[in-house]
Amino acid sequence: MPAARVTFLGTGTSHGVPMIGCRCAVCRSDDPRDRRLRPSIHIAVDGGPHVLVDTATDLRQQALTHDITRVDAVLFTHSHADHVMGLDELRRFTLTPGRRLPIYADAKTGGELRRIFSYAFGAPAGPGGGVPQLALAEIDGPFVVDGLAVQPVPVMHGPQPILGFRIGGFAYLTDCNHVPEASMALLTGLDVLVLDALRHRPHPTHFTLADAVEVATRIGARETFFTHICHDLPHAATNATLPAGMALGYDGQVVQLADVPLAAAAPAGGGAA
Repeated sequence: MPAARVTFLGTGTSHGVPMIGCRCAVCRSDDPRDRRLRPSIHIAVDGGPHVLVDTATDLRQQALTHDITRVDAVLFTHSHADHVMGLDELRRFTLTPGRRLPIYADAKTGGELRRIFSYAFGAPAGPGGGVPQLALAEIDGPFVVDGLAVQPVPVMHGPQPILGFRIGGFAYLTDCNHVPEASMALLTGLDVLVLDALRHRPHPTHFTLADAVEVATRIGARETFFTHICHDLPHAATNATLPAGMALGYDGQVVQLADVPLAAAAPAGGGAA
């Protein structure tokens, strides 16, 4: 199986870090790991697809900073603004005439994307249109993207069910405060887990750091990196308190995956439209 490279494009909250108008120590920190854009990752598979998870508000800046020049498909976790409002930047990845970029989302998220970005799903734009051309496939179970097997992992974001994703020994679970037992069963034998850990204080829709450590311990991945981190958690000081094998993720971090499941297969998991 081929190797893959996961780049953390953003590990912050919907506000990002630093927050506008905030003068706290983390927002004024000179540690680059304390600067957190909105949450997203890019997965580049050797000999396979380059997959983006969510189109964060900061997608243009993220792509320029981390030299993201290729996106073959996008997976969406849910439709909150910090995860979708960079969608228009996908037009730079849909320049091939007649090609629509495949995007994958559950029914609720897909409906919201069609409502917010209706212009990206209709007839090709006329001269000067400059809009992304997208093909939406509904996620209703495990699916395949250009031969890459993807397992959706349902999690709870407060009262809202959303999706995480597992690819081989890697799983990405952002924006959650509960992992149902049925989903825990999908997370055995992980090499790398990326998990929501907002702050120390309780929040109605996100794990606290202590909650995230407890869940990560149950899952038992070889390595765990936390994401969706607010300005309450300074990078270096927080990492010094975490168990072995666990750490805060940071923007620009690269995780190498030794092998991911790749086979010649057509995309599945819903019809494109």
